Amino acid sequence: MNGAVISTSNLSRPLPRLRSRPARWSIAARSALIAGTVVFVAFTLTGAALTGIFYRSLIAGVDAAAASRVRDVSAGLSEDTPDDLDDPLLATDQRIDAVQVLTPDGRVLRRSDSISDTPLVPLDQVSATLRTGMAPTDSPDRDMRISAQSITTPHGPFIVVVAGGDDAAESTVWTAIILLLLAAPVVVAVAAVATYRLVRRSLRSVDDMRARVAAISSADLAERVPVPPGRDEISALAVTMNDMLDRIETGHVAQRQFVGDASHELRSPLTAIISALDVAVAHPELLDVQLARDTLVPEAQRMRALVEDLLLLARADERGLPFHREPVRLDEVATGEVMRLRRNCRHSVRIAADPVEIDGDAAALSRVVRNLLDNAARHATSQIDVAIHNENGDATVTVADDGPGIPVADRVRVFDRFVRLDSSRSRGGGGSGLGLSIVAEIVAAHSGHITISARPGGGTVVTVQLPAATTPDSSR
Repeated sequence: MNGAVISTSNLSRPLPRLRSRPARWSIAARSALIAGTVVFVAFTLTGAALTGIFYRSLIAGVDAAAASRVRDVSAGLSEDTPDDLDDPLLATDQRIDAVQVLTPDGRVLRRSDSISDTPLVPLDQVSATLRTGMAPTDSPDRDMRISAQSITTPHGPFIVVVAGGDDAAESTVWTAIILLLLAAPVVVAVAAVATYRLVRRSLRSVDDMRARVAAISSADLAERVPVPPGRDEISALAVTMNDMLDRIETGHVAQRQFVGDASHELRSPLTAIISALDVAVAHPELLDVQLARDTLVPEAQRMRALVEDLLLLARADERGLPFHREPVRLDEVATGEVMRLRRNCRHSVRIAADPVEIDGDAAALSRVVRNLLDNAARHATSQIDVAIHNENGDATVTVADDGPGIPVADRVRVFDRFVRLDSSRSRGGGGSGLGLSIVAEIVAAHSGHITISARPGGGTVVTVQLPAATTPDSSR
């Protein structure tokens, strides 16, 4: 065959997809399309309804004019014979096309000049009741609406037929339809353009916010998105985004502060250990039990405790503190910690404990009491008072000392991490600034709360309230 060879690969190649899909258009373009479509449908339905109502109103006017002429001619026949009827009663105008006066047998006695001698409607359809809107079945001119009535006068029975022309009504309606068709594209275009410009103007603020957010980096979180004027949804979005950026910046600053403080806290014991080891390397004769007991072991234990505290706080930030809950005698836990403190503290430590039982983690609650007692021991002058009792269904732990007290402005800040109220940030007392932070995390995990108040006569009172279980028997 010498015919042209058609490649099957061209047949199997898929047709190119349209690039201009509405789903890929901008929000403004899609909004304009939807607005134009809705306006077009609404305009079409409304125009059709109004046109129908307008046409019916015009036709009703034609029927009313024809019926009025029937009544006028009937009134004239009640006084005069058909030959004596006034010519104006038979005249035609824009609404009246023809008038006929007939005998019951169908003979035309009087008529308008524009109509033939043939009856416009079948006479068997005419009665003594006025009928309107009849169709001219036997007339070649179909653009008529007939009104007819049979009457009885002193001069005999007659039939009055009046034809109303609907040409003017139809012409008016067609003119209205043409005007609506011409106005529809203009109205749809105006609605679409107005919607597009309005949405574009609204989204310009969103674009500004998006550009500003894209420019914000972790190195500089002080930038904020511009808030457009007004109180609409976009302004609310900008305010919400700025609030979110405030929280992110606060968390970022807190994280950097946490890392810096942790590094600073770990550097001190690590430096002490390295210095002691350097001395031991330079002078091996000085590496003895006393150096290990007085320097290396205390600093290593201090660093281990600090690392454990940091890990506990990190777990609390990540997913909360997972505790093994069981019935715990809070009075027994506090009594044990008070006995420990008395062995290692020169202050007077007194305790008044009622039998109180709660559902919680014994080790974590013991750490709460221990941290509070250690904190009180570092600041007390000579006395520490501990009280455990059940108050209104809550287990209450109070630890009071006679130290210098905590200013009101700092009673919330002391629960932040690495916070020390002494300006020198001295670590001689052994505190790392994490004790009260850990207490706050454990208390919150047990659905409790902690407050600080002033002790009468000077000092500080720390109160912890936890949901208590049923009060146990004191003889237990």
